[in-house]
Amino acid sequence: MVEGALRVRWDRVGRIGLLVVLAVVAGVYIQDALSYFSTRSQAEQQEAIVQRLARANARLVREQKALNNPATIVQDARQLGMVKAGEHSFVILGMRGH
Repeated sequence: MVEGALRVRWDRVGRIGLLVVLAVVAGVYIQDALSYFSTRSQAEQQEAIVQRLARANARLVREQKALNNPATIVQDARQLGMVKAGEHSFVILGMRGH
């Protein structure tokens, strides 16, 4: 009887070994899946930043073209009170609404 008590149940050892291997493999896959979703989320955030910067760049390019336009330069200078060489500036005081 002592001999039967020391007997190894290889079917149980095999099952436990398989469960351990299954748990390790599942853990690795879960870790990889979490890493994938984290990376995907970061990629989406970076894509949103790129799109926002592309819109800002397009706006700045339009603004640069407008500022390099001679008509815009003259208009902005007039608003600042500048006059061309040879012109005379007049200031009218006492007008209502101004």
